Amino acid sequence: MAAIRVIVQPPSPTGGRMVRVGGEILGLAHSLRDVAEFLRRAGLKVDPDDVPDLPWITWRGGGPDVWGR
Repeated sequence: MAAIRVIVQPPSPTGGRMVRVGGEILGLAHSLRDVAEFLRRAGLKVDPDDVPDLPWITWRGGGPDVWGR
């Protein structure tokens, strides 16, 4: 797990945050549950409650509690 780098971009002007693993865009998340679902689809089993504390997720433009415009 240590080699995985997930980037959650700043909120977009219309809301939501782009989630990337490496150079691949996983999707536009509107909640921690969305981030966990994108990671699940990428093969990682992650509980939404654990997402804010995962050391391999980098939050840009605000922490895991920032989602709006």
